[in-house]
Amino acid sequence: MKVRFRLSWLAAVSAIFVLLSQGSVTAYPTLSGAPPLVIGHRGASGYLPEHTLEAYQLAIEQGADFIEPDLVSTKDGVLIARHEPNLIDTTNVSEVTKFADRRKTVSVDGAEQEGFFSEDFTLAEIKELRARQAMPQRDQSYNDQYEIPTLQEIIDLVKQTEADTGRRIGIYPETKHPTYFDQLGLSLEEPLIETLVASDFTDPQRVFIQSFEVTNLKDELTALMAQAGIDLPLVQLYDEFQLQPYDFVVSGDPRTYGDLISADSLRNFVSTYASGIGPWKRTFVLTEPIDPPVDANGDGTAEVTERLTGEILPVIENAHAAGLQVHPYTFRDEEKYLTVDYEGNPMAEYQQFYELGVDGVFSDFPDTAVAAREQ
Repeated sequence: MKVRFRLSWLAAVSAIFVLLSQGSVTAYPTLSGAPPLVIGHRGASGYLPEHTLEAYQLAIEQGADFIEPDLVSTKDGVLIARHEPNLIDTTNVSEVTKFADRRKTVSVDGAEQEGFFSEDFTLAEIKELRARQAMPQRDQSYNDQYEIPTLQEIIDLVKQTEADTGRRIGIYPETKHPTYFDQLGLSLEEPLIETLVASDFTDPQRVFIQSFEVTNLKDELTALMAQAGIDLPLVQLYDEFQLQPYDFVVSGDPRTYGDLISADSLRNFVSTYASGIGPWKRTFVLTEPIDPPVDANGDGTAEVTERLTGEILPVIENAHAAGLQVHPYTFRDEEKYLTVDYEGNPMAEYQQFYELGVDGVFSDFPDTAVAAREQ
């Protein structure tokens, strides 16, 4: 069933592209031949505090095809958009006196963290917080202005924008640390599917669901979607290849992400439940460190610490052979995130990956990703 669905979805995307271009089609080396998707990573998070309605709106205005909310749960079981359950770096929570006693140290996927955690706050309390830009090199002038949105509010934003503009926008939610939240009795998968169904946002051309874990995709979400009578494409995310999905750590499964991205696994395992994969870009377009750092863009600050080795692992070829799309993460404009080979020009990095045949990119700067695609 998954294979039939995946092929029909790709055919629909190709047909839309043909109609939009009125028969003048440039073939892309993507799985379908359609242009690669631009996914607003946490919204246009290079410009505004991540995971805010304002950042998502800006991403849409900049031309993103999808916006990506990471989802965690509140104490009362509401899905909100945060990159981690720990709120300390992306909100003003540490400065709200009434919440000072909520500070604690917990283990998240085996790593100790100190901070303030979403599961200790009701939605009403979350709404008292304001978002902050977590990366110090980025514009801090919008700090403490924007609320923390719920998944429902994000869907409402997309639907209103579609009504206003006639443009179709996709939502690409990620369930963050699903085993962690399962252990707290705050499962993410049920409210995710329930919210999508209740909002009538179940068009498989406008939703991808992603996770770094396997079981919640392969078993939980697949079963929940079947019960709800929907079939949305799932995307298996990959960390560094020597690491393991945390649900595998808990269950004792010895497989690593490297095992899961082998040609055999993509063909005979991942493709049985997923429609795509999301690898970190540096795990297959390989780099090596350089020392001392280099000033690649001539601004007087040496920030580049890597160069391309020239070796590219056959992840895209193997995934496409298995019928899987490839959506690597994360593309950022700042010089410190580029290799010396791109000479400080982020457009060059996008264009390399587009030419390699990726089917989409996660970008903090959707406008740059769109501009590179248009070239």
